[in-house]
Amino acid sequence: MRVTATTGAGRALTRRAAALALAALLGTSLAVTDARAQATQTPAFQTLAPHAILIDADTGAILFEKGADEPFSPASMAKLMTVEVLFDEMRKGKLGPDTEFTISENAWRRGGAGGGGSSMFAQLNSKVKLPDLLRGIIVQSGNDAAIAAAEGVAGTEDNFSQIMNRHAKEIGLERSTFRNATGYSAPDQKVTARDLSKLAIHLIETYPENYKLFSEREFTWNKIRQQNRNPLLTLDIGADGLKTGYLEESGYGLTGSAVQNGQRLVLVVSGLKTARDRAAESRKLIEWGFRAFEARQIFNAGETVAEAETFGAEKGRVPLVTKKPVRLMLPRGNSDRLVARAVYQGPLTAPVEEGREVGRLKVTRGEQVVLDMPLYTAEAVPAGTMTQRALDAALEVGTGWFRQALSRITSKS
Repeated sequence: MRVTATTGAGRALTRRAAALALAALLGTSLAVTDARAQATQTPAFQTLAPHAILIDADTGAILFEKGADEPFSPASMAKLMTVEVLFDEMRKGKLGPDTEFTISENAWRRGGAGGGGSSMFAQLNSKVKLPDLLRGIIVQSGNDAAIAAAEGVAGTEDNFSQIMNRHAKEIGLERSTFRNATGYSAPDQKVTARDLSKLAIHLIETYPENYKLFSEREFTWNKIRQQNRNPLLTLDIGADGLKTGYLEESGYGLTGSAVQNGQRLVLVVSGLKTARDRAAESRKLIEWGFRAFEARQIFNAGETVAEAETFGAEKGRVPLVTKKPVRLMLPRGNSDRLVARAVYQGPLTAPVEEGREVGRLKVTRGEQVVLDMPLYTAEAVPAGTMTQRALDAALEVGTGWFRQALSRITSKS
């Protein structure tokens, strides 16, 4: 595999090439290509699930998708957003290990054993500390625990759902709406497989210590021991989360994750007819993903990928880096030529601060985008002297004349 970088004009450079001068001078726009294009030419795979997606968590590469943007009722997978709100409150210091939640009559009646769904079996008017409540939601999928959490944080479940939707927007869930903390059926409570995969990756990356709760296989409360409902945890495939769901209207679903040899895959399936189908299809999808693709690393985290032109700065260029290692997920045995290109809108006007997102690293195989990652400035670049700024301004004026002349020539041809 040979990886190169190219300018907007297609002139080949080494992969460490810093200058994308033509791209900068011609004002190349910041393009973001949806990584879902990767799924179109991957090895054949079939699933019974009407809605499914498989993602390499580190690179964001979509290895498989089917009906990934079609909305469906999340069932108990909505509790992933309930848990996200609780984790966020913990991170902000608003909730702690000693925080207690009261099991109200509403939580007891609607979410308890009499409610007909999964329950933590907490007693009416009892108080449950946060660590136990979280296990009641995550391990036992307790609706009573979810309602108690919502009431404890926001007063009512309706108020809590507004927080859920605000967080969903901040995370980037574009087509999902939450109406309750449990996942009970609600007319406009809908999610997509793509959005649930984003939520799963967010939980894994943002709350690594708390995420460990998803791998616990059982929890006992009120002298009742319950097994984690995630069937993948009992299989030897590296599974460590996340959540199942079932409603008659949406069928059996699962948002799951597994790690093998340092590689994490995240999957979502929904719409399956039986719990057995859910387990079988999820396992099949995970095993296929690990078997059919291989990761190839081309840059380390923090390694200079390219350089961006600057304007009015002390230095003419600033290195661009990624915050994560740059890995490609490719079908095994693939020998196609890959081209890496840094795309940004420039030149960057000084002063340029360190760590600023300014562009994208795009890797293509033919016309297919196989990687799209943000690029950040590796260092701060202060404004230059008056002389340097004057020279840059003169260059920019000259470049403007060049663009105008090129435009006239093009229009006459």
